Formats: sequence, C-alpha cells, structure tokens
Amino acid sequence: MTIIYSSFVKLFSQAAFIFFAIPFAACGQQAQPINQTKTFEKMTQVKQEDANMDRMRATDTATFAAGCFWCVEEQFKQLKGVISVTSGFTGGEVANPSYKLVCTGTTGHAEACNIVYDPSKISYDELLAAFFVAHDPTQLNRQGNDVGTQYRSAIFYHNDEQKKLAEYYIHKLDEEKAYANKIVTEVSPYTVFYKAEDYHQDYYDNNMQQPYCQLVIKPKLDKFRKVFKGKLVDDK
Repeated sequence: MTIIYSSFVKLFSQAAFIFFAIPFAACGQQAQPINQTKTFEKMTQVKQEDANMDRMRATDTATFAAGCFWCVEEQFKQLKGVISVTSGFTGGEVANPSYKLVCTGTTGHAEACNIVYDPSKISYDELLAAFFVAHDPTQLNRQGNDVGTQYRSAIFYHNDEQKKLAEYYIHKLDEEKAYANKIVTEVSPYTVFYKAEDYHQDYYDNNMQQPYCQLVIKPKLDKFRKVFKGKLVDDK
C-alpha cells in the first residue's frame, strides 16, 4: 500500500508540474528572435567618439517596457556598464499605482525598467540592441501569454537624442526585416516612473527556483547572454 501510495504521489506531482509548466514554457517560446542584420551589428558596437563625449556625464538613464519586468530587469543587469535596474510602471495616468491595479490594464501604465548606466562603458545604441533582444517587439500589447497594454513594447525617451536613435533603429530594423513581422514598439517621452513594490525588485535573484523563473526567465536569460557574450558583467 505504501509503495502504491508513493507511486501515486510521484505521478501526481509529475502531472501537476507538466500542467503548470506548459503555459509558462509557451510564454517563453513565442518570441521571435531578431535576425542579426547590419543595423543590429552596428548597434552593438561602442562608438568611441560618443564614449569620449559621454565621459563628462557620470550616468544616464534609459527607460524600456518589454513585457514582464521580471524578465527585462534580469537581462539588463547582465550588461557591463549598467549600474542599476529598477522595475516599475510608466506611461499611464494613475499616480503611484500598485502592481495589482496595473495588472487590470486600466491605468495606462506599462511594466517598465529604469536603467541607470555609465555612458563611457555602454552606449544607448547598445542598450537599444539589448532591448530588441530582450523581447519580441512585433507583438502588440502582449508578450506571449502575458496579454494587455501593461505588457506593451515601448521606449520612453529622456531626450531628443534618445528619441532620434530609437526611431532610426526601428526604421532600419524594419527595413532590413530583422523580424518576420513589423515592429510595433511605442516611442514616447518619459514623464514619471513609479517604482514597483519591493518584492518585484531583483525578482529572479530572489526567486530563482520558482517555475516562472526556471521556465520563462532562465531560457530568455541564456539566449540574451549568448548574444552579448563579451559585454557581460562577469566576462573575464
């Protein structure tokens, strides 16, 4: 009886894992990979003249929305020159929204990340390249099974130069058919950023064994690290 019971529990656990894993895995696999076109290669090259000019500024900020901020945060944290990544909300009308409220899709906010970086070590062009690898910018108001305007693809520019670069690269990537479908990324001015609740910060690091982290974030992270090998914090 004990053996039968133990076998039943084991089979039930395996079935339950598969049942819950399928939607997570599907979410992680639906993104279109970017074709590494000439424009993409150009984006990943540090412009030395820009780096020299930017040394006068100790830090700069990029703000991107690319689906679930748990995934986005961890990917950008991998890059050399990125100082901090904060998960939060921007682009909406409601002040100081909670995660629960943003998830209703009624606030106008997108899940986003504020990325503070050292412009002498990593360029905005390179961060844009990372943005286009970190998610599928051809999906309108969704990323895989995460559906709603809060999961939209968006670049919130802090100055005219960021706006110019974002629009230029979107045009060039579309022109070169970097994706099978057209990019639908919104390019909007940065206004205000609301930091998400503390448990959203460093989510992957603090919840590494959770199914979502293992089945969605880790595969994306592995692909991201492969593309940006040589530009990672832990590269020798």
